[in-house]
Amino acid sequence: MANTPQARKRARQAENNRQHNAGLRARMRTYLKRVVTAIEAEDKEAASTAYKAAVSILDKTVSKGLVHKNKAARHKSRLNAHIKTMG
Repeated sequence: MANTPQARKRARQAENNRQHNAGLRARMRTYLKRVVTAIEAEDKEAASTAYKAAVSILDKTVSKGLVHKNKAARHKSRLNAHIKTMG
């Protein structure tokens, strides 16, 4: 355990940041799952609206440094490709 006051404070901050980041990551995954669920249900309109919301959330997580920009781009590209191939 941390021995100095500074180290104790940093440990507290690290735990708070970890929990905050976990919530943001969970939100991102939820929005991605909404798109995947709509794609699996073959509902193009719902998938498109869910995709638009997911793109916004992905971009926010990138700007906060939570995920790498290439990971977000990969998700967006793959989901969009699935939506485009839907009938």
